[in-house]
Amino acid sequence: MSLFGALNIGVAGLDAFSNAMSVTSSNIANVNTVGYKASSNDFATLLSNTIDTTDSAAGVVQSATQNVTQQGILQAASSTTDLGIQGNGFFVVNQNAGGTGAQLYTRVGSFTPDANGNLENANGYYLMGYPTDATGNTATTLSAINVDGLSGKAQATTTMSLQANLQSSTAAGAPAFSRTVNVYDSQGGQQPLTIAFTKSSANTWDYTVSYAGDAANITGANPIYSGTMAFNTDGTLANADTTQATPSGNITLNIPWSAASGLAAQTVTVDMGTLNSSNGMSQFDTASSLTNSTTNGALFGSLSGVSVDTSGNIEAQFTNGLSQKIGEVPLATFSNEDGLSPTSGTAFAQSATSGAAVISNAGTNGAGNIQDSSLEGSTVDLASEFTDLITTQRAYSASARIVTTADQMLQTLEQLPST
Repeated sequence: MSLFGALNIGVAGLDAFSNAMSVTSSNIANVNTVGYKASSNDFATLLSNTIDTTDSAAGVVQSATQNVTQQGILQAASSTTDLGIQGNGFFVVNQNAGGTGAQLYTRVGSFTPDANGNLENANGYYLMGYPTDATGNTATTLSAINVDGLSGKAQATTTMSLQANLQSSTAAGAPAFSRTVNVYDSQGGQQPLTIAFTKSSANTWDYTVSYAGDAANITGANPIYSGTMAFNTDGTLANADTTQATPSGNITLNIPWSAASGLAAQTVTVDMGTLNSSNGMSQFDTASSLTNSTTNGALFGSLSGVSVDTSGNIEAQFTNGLSQKIGEVPLATFSNEDGLSPTSGTAFAQSATSGAAVISNAGTNGAGNIQDSSLEGSTVDLASEFTDLITTQRAYSASARIVTTADQMLQTLEQLPST
């Protein structure tokens, strides 16, 4: 091996270990970067044949590999829109909320609403997903997830259940018992319905359901429902309304809201109890009373927060206890995640070696699960990086010594007397 070969090997070492120092420095600088994937240094021999082909000099070449598939530790976060991925996959993001920029992929899930309500992470990338409209229809085209415009929500009553006793010894013909129960309309307001029972004969009671609010709110006749209830000889319910063709424990109310009320049409199913049971309406010889009434629906409630479940479903929560699905967060997987091209902002771009992105719901097709109120930590092992820092510096110094020593030997050669 010639002196020039030794000199070139020293220069190759200086180049390789300076690049290695850059990789190690980058890892150390990103020890606290959310979603950062540490890179490792790979070294390989570089052979250079001299004039004498039986003699070769082994130099060194450096390359860096980012370990994209390595899972960082999920750490608790304060916001429910801080998202972490347990397992494979990446959030689909875009630099433009309109989706016109390049589609990128990241594990950085620190999303917060921007001024327009679009979820944006700390690096300026917008979370892309499938929005769900107010009717529950979820889009099939990716767009920015937006949490704006959810000022509040109400829910109209659709079901009611009654638990009450009608005194069996009540005389027929006289009004016996009535109670008023509130239901919720489509705008979250409370509307009173009065149910009045009158005994008509043994084990038989006539009843009416009347709207007890402003008469201008409804059209047509009031009472809005009339029926005849029958009981068995043991006081259990035989039929909620004998005018129905088939015995049943339920009746259906159609509340005829007027156009002036501004309310949507409303149908309420009233559960009077199980037939041949006393778990709803009953007739025993004790004072008539309403034991319990329950209705679904809710008053208007304002937005209280947003959550994301493990499958990526985004739900808005309201102060009245209601929730509403507003979108889905999918995950992108690749046949070779380590082949992705890194970009600024701890994001990756698809490459020829990564394969095409497969967009799936979280928890399906090999994609991991999503955890809200969590962020994935950096995969940098600081102790190992400091060790690499020292060994790289020593190797760089040794390569520099090769260069200076070869130079001194060349100077000695030059000083030999000529013949």
